[in-house]
Amino acid sequence: MNNNDLIQIAEFQKEIGSYIGGLEPDSIVFEFSAVENKTRLDLVTVNPRHRQSFLFHTVDGYDKVDALRKMLDYVRNYKERESSYTIQWSLRGETELHTSYFRAKNIFDALDKLTYGRDLNSIIVYSVVLNPIS
Repeated sequence: MNNNDLIQIAEFQKEIGSYIGGLEPDSIVFEFSAVENKTRLDLVTVNPRHRQSFLFHTVDGYDKVDALRKMLDYVRNYKERESSYTIQWSLRGETELHTSYFRAKNIFDALDKLTYGRDLNSIIVYSVVLNPIS
């Protein structure tokens, strides 16, 4: 990877973070992986209060720069494209009820974002609500 690519990657990551807004720098994780000759980017957010991570969105690109370019396009417009969901949940064995908010295509996509990277038996979902359009 050349220097121009590294600079472009840093710029895209900074701009993506600014669109998501309100998150601390260590609350956004860019997870790259190789999938079928493509680069997959999972954008993960970490809630600073309860320190749980959730999937924000996934894109595939030809390389890291292309994947970040596609993610930037998504974060610029996701509020117009996807519905807002509120999910109430807790970790199995704990009593504290958490409320998290997701933008997703449908209820299943919202639940996938909640359960990303964790054992499905480690979390209890109490409710999923499609929020009214504001």
